[in-house]
Amino acid sequence: MKKNVYSLGERLMLYLPLMLMTALAIGTYWMVRTNPLIQEPEEAKPIRHEPDYMMQGFSVKTFDTTGRMRAEVQGDIARHYPDTMQLEIEDVRMRSLDQEGRVTTATALRGLTNQDSSEVQLIGDARVVREADPKAKPKPTPRMEYRSELLHVFMNTEQVRSNVPVELLRGKDRMSADSLEFDNIEQVVQMQGRVRATLHPE
Repeated sequence: MKKNVYSLGERLMLYLPLMLMTALAIGTYWMVRTNPLIQEPEEAKPIRHEPDYMMQGFSVKTFDTTGRMRAEVQGDIARHYPDTMQLEIEDVRMRSLDQEGRVTTATALRGLTNQDSSEVQLIGDARVVREADPKAKPKPTPRMEYRSELLHVFMNTEQVRSNVPVELLRGKDRMSADSLEFDNIEQVVQMQGRVRATLHPE
């Protein structure tokens, strides 16, 4: 009787590796069937010039470190393009305040702004207006208005540029040229091309 039990134990030991291999094979087969296949990584697709989000009837405000509003951008429809990180705005309306609180407004049929609205391209019936400042020193500054089909406005440096015909109204004075560069901080205007001016004495 003991000999038969011993023989059975020997047989189990003999077949144990085979049973373990069978169990391992079944387990591996089950894991392959239940887990998804590893897919090869896809090639990065080029970013297309397509908007990733849109806004309607919107208003965006930016503030300085003290919490004072520096600029506000409004429009009918805005589309954000991730490839250029630009916001394209239809019927754009802008308002900005400088350190002294002087107001500058800008309007156009279409506008392109960068992420922080510090640089704006106004396209189609573009107008930028700096209101008169009677308290400015050393002397009061008159109202100024720029008109063109394209105005490139730099909000932080207070510069306006255009490489297409532009008209400048400064108080009662009227000037026109083929291109314009204006630096409000330095109070310098550079007009090139066919320059015409109508100046009124103060």
